Amino acid sequence: MTTTTTPEANAYLRTQVMTASPEQLRLMLLDGALRFANQAAEGLAKKDYEAAYTGITQARAIVLELATSIRVDVDRELAERVQSVYMYLYREMVDASLTRNLDRLVKAIELLQYERETWALLMEKVATERAGTKAAGRPAPTGDEPMRFSAQA
Repeated sequence: MTTTTTPEANAYLRTQVMTASPEQLRLMLLDGALRFANQAAEGLAKKDYEAAYTGITQARAIVLELATSIRVDVDRELAERVQSVYMYLYREMVDASLTRNLDRLVKAIELLQYERETWALLMEKVATERAGTKAAGRPAPTGDEPMRFSAQA
């Protein structure tokens, strides 16, 4: 599966990335990892191993970026747990690629989808809290602060 991009599409994507908050960038990375992993699964299903390799390689690169970009200075224990999930996903993608195991890749995709949904819900919760803070007359966070959430979320 070959995808071509136009200069207009590249400019649009560049604008999206340059104007996105850190939370939105992470969501965009999760979306990209899912898109590439699904392309890889499609390739494996069709026995198009070149497409599968390309998709898995791109998805792995994004998952590795997600793992290494977590700020451990905010909450070390939570950061290490999340990093371990990303590293598990990375290993599963590597193994799925080496063994050409579609079932293994599908399970990694399901976990990645769950991570994406969780992140989107967290972003909604933080946005609601920021709006409530602003409505209460307190200074609203600028968005540069790290997202904080409790274990109750």
